Amino acid sequence: MSELPEKQVKRLTSLINEAETNLAAAKELLISIVGDDGSVVSNTHSPREEVSGKVIEGVFDGQVMIGPDGKTYPVPANYASKSKLVEGDILKLTIADDGGFIYKQIGPIERKQIIGTLTQHDGAYYVEASGREYRILLASVTYFRINIGDQVTIIVPEDNPDATWAAVEASL
Repeated sequence: MSELPEKQVKRLTSLINEAETNLAAAKELLISIVGDDGSVVSNTHSPREEVSGKVIEGVFDGQVMIGPDGKTYPVPANYASKSKLVEGDILKLTIADDGGFIYKQIGPIERKQIIGTLTQHDGAYYVEASGREYRILLASVTYFRINIGDQVTIIVPEDNPDATWAAVEASL
């Protein structure tokens, strides 16, 4: 059997990467709907609507909110991506009487922007910038339609040199 031409190998590689991206997006969407623990996460309330329920404040760790008791609460990836949440931001979670989760950013931390290059390994996306790697949400990759090797502007905590997560500001 002869070797496939280089063009076909590149196309197959591209299709596999696209399939992996779509599968990861589907998994992330599922987690944003049902949460890591299988409980349904709802965002059916209008932001202006007064909602009664339990209020919890916590810190965004780049992927989830960590409450004062150490418990984690799923933050919808599309909300974190579009709101450009950064590791260390303070969030308020209202768990409505009907079980819906409503998040609000109440304490953004100081930020800085840097430019880097999108990479992927171990099933996750990273931006290599300033001599290190920052993990980014798949929702940001799909929302900004960025591809491996693209230059992007990311937002990182200004005063946390150990941050592992970044928010995508823009694709260049």
